[in-house]
Amino acid sequence: MDQRRSAPAISAGRHASGDDGDEDAPIGPTGHQGHGDDGHEQHAGHESHDGHDQHAGHGDHGGMFREKFWVSLVLSIPVVLLSPMVGDLFGYDPPSWGAWIPPVLGTVLFFYGGWPFLTGARTEIRNRRPGMMTLIALAIVVAFVASGLTSLGIGGFDLDFWWELALLIVIMLLGHWLEMRALGQASGALDALAELLPDTAERFRPAQAGSGGVRAETVEEVALSDLRVDDLVLVRSGGRIPADGTVLEGTAEVDESTVTGESATVSRGPGDRVVAGTVATDTSLRVTVAAVGDDTALAGIRRLVEDAQASRSRAQALADRAAAYLFWFALASGVVTFVVWMLLGDASQAVERTVTVLIIACPHALGLAIPLVIAISTAMSARAGILVKDRLALERMRSVDAVLFDKTGTLTLGRPAVAGVASTGGVTDDDVLALAAAVEYQSEHPLAKAVVAAARERGEVPAATQFRSSTGRGVRAVVDGEAVAVGGPALLREHDLVVPEPLTGSVSAWADAGSTVLYVVRDGAVVGTIAVADEIRAESRQAIDALHAEGVRVVMVTGDARTVADSVAAELGVDEVFAEVLPQDKDAAVVELQGRGLSVAMVGDGVNDAPALARADVGLAIGAGTDVAVESAGVVLASDDPRGVLSARRLSQAGYRKMVQNLVWASGYNLLAVPLAAGVLAPVGFVLPPAVGAVAMTASTIVVAVNAQLLRRLDLRPSR
Repeated sequence: MDQRRSAPAISAGRHASGDDGDEDAPIGPTGHQGHGDDGHEQHAGHESHDGHDQHAGHGDHGGMFREKFWVSLVLSIPVVLLSPMVGDLFGYDPPSWGAWIPPVLGTVLFFYGGWPFLTGARTEIRNRRPGMMTLIALAIVVAFVASGLTSLGIGGFDLDFWWELALLIVIMLLGHWLEMRALGQASGALDALAELLPDTAERFRPAQAGSGGVRAETVEEVALSDLRVDDLVLVRSGGRIPADGTVLEGTAEVDESTVTGESATVSRGPGDRVVAGTVATDTSLRVTVAAVGDDTALAGIRRLVEDAQASRSRAQALADRAAAYLFWFALASGVVTFVVWMLLGDASQAVERTVTVLIIACPHALGLAIPLVIAISTAMSARAGILVKDRLALERMRSVDAVLFDKTGTLTLGRPAVAGVASTGGVTDDDVLALAAAVEYQSEHPLAKAVVAAARERGEVPAATQFRSSTGRGVRAVVDGEAVAVGGPALLREHDLVVPEPLTGSVSAWADAGSTVLYVVRDGAVVGTIAVADEIRAESRQAIDALHAEGVRVVMVTGDARTVADSVAAELGVDEVFAEVLPQDKDAAVVELQGRGLSVAMVGDGVNDAPALARADVGLAIGAGTDVAVESAGVVLASDDPRGVLSARRLSQAGYRKMVQNLVWASGYNLLAVPLAAGVLAPVGFVLPPAVGAVAMTASTIVVAVNAQLLRRLDLRPSR
């Protein structure tokens, strides 16, 4: 059967340039700087060698925070219970034999649990960007020094903050662990690309003379690295093509879904280009190698993914901005407090007030405000079929202005379906469909399966005999004693037939819409036509309408012909279309939209979508898509339902609101508590006791935790 559209071979494409890295790098989540020593952006997957990793999301450091949290939690219990200050608060006297347990365990906690924050602060200070790590380090260092001097009896201070030091370290470790666990960076995209290739190839050796003078042809198994241009390789039925090349012998239905995202197989015969990583599904092929290594299509896509990932800027986390402001606020407040009390002639109060201010300036609530929301939203999204691989991508989803959908497999089902039937006088549409299905019943072609499925929905499919298939001209058989053939325009040319007048209108309309038109010929006369097209998902229109209601521009990108793309766009109400694109053009489409000042979310499912997914402000992969598309995206939609984009957007907006609310509460508490701790109300007889300030911090943490839990009330299910 004709009209089986051949997807173009993918070229390696241009090497897109990334950002130059000259601009100041934003601070990453929980204080992880985005700059290395040289001031240039450290890309995802690279580690700083100064202290702990500067990029959140690395599994090793998530494990490190988890281990340190549990050990520190166990060590903190006796520190808190044996603290005199806690005893005073709750009305009991700690045993005298335990007086040195808080100082000893507190010192262990400071160096063991507090070390990531100390090294992180060193990096922030060296980069001149103090943030969360510096604020935490300032608080624990002040608490450690003040408590140590008190325990050693030096200076005559009564600043026993071992219990507060322990709780501060434990809660901050918990916050960082939660955030590390919730973050999922797209680090496996390139490995997934490599896995599309077979480990070895079967290469033909030069023919040698055998017995009786007959030249025997032999095949040797070689590593892919040993292949050279112009080598002849054998691709067996069901095997992956090892390199880009041209078919020399054989005709096979090739599954190119790993590269194109198209689920329908494509017929490839002598002279046709084939792409590394695709599969010959039914018969073997002999392929002349045209490109190997870095020159293959997959290598080109790999470079695009690398460039797109490297050039993607990191969003600045809200908690770090708040922490940076609070650090300078705390430092200034501490200096002013010390100077004022010294001028008043009370050195003891100057030290006590200053220490209290610096400790209270690092509230537990600020350390948990963002991580709790992240952990809850990540769990909620997973239950709703939204898998968050990159937390920053989910944060950015709330501000997306345009959603760029790949057509095939995303807005459509990615498989052909009967879109229309027309018949001449004397037969009905159902008769035409039944005749075509009878002939196509023995064919394995996707178009044949679509015809048979549609006929079965309308009635019985009659039996056929003497089935024959002619490459490029269609199929034929005998149905109820009559010769019936089904095919495209080549079938009509072979039989010297023309389209009957009653069918010309339908054929013209279907062709303009980009549908594949099949003709049904019975006993030498055309009795009907069938239009087959990629079926649009029922949920696509709902998703697009809902996005329009939120003021989001909807754009579609596809490798299909302009007529096909425009037809689908018109039916769905898409605002703009990029048609007839190659893989690198999908990436360029994202760049063009971003160049207009739009924040772009890309939704796709194929390997050729991977560069665009990585380049977009937010990449959303359809879960049924390829591993490479999934690995390149920041968010994965486990189902094929495009309305998942709306659910992700709602979750992003709700999560952001909770983050802002928690930060306002945590920071607002500081702005109120720090002046009280400094003694601004001392003239009227009120000075905030250190113990009361510490307890108030714990209460603030509880408020933040409860507010974060309210996020669970959000309904992420798509409305029908």
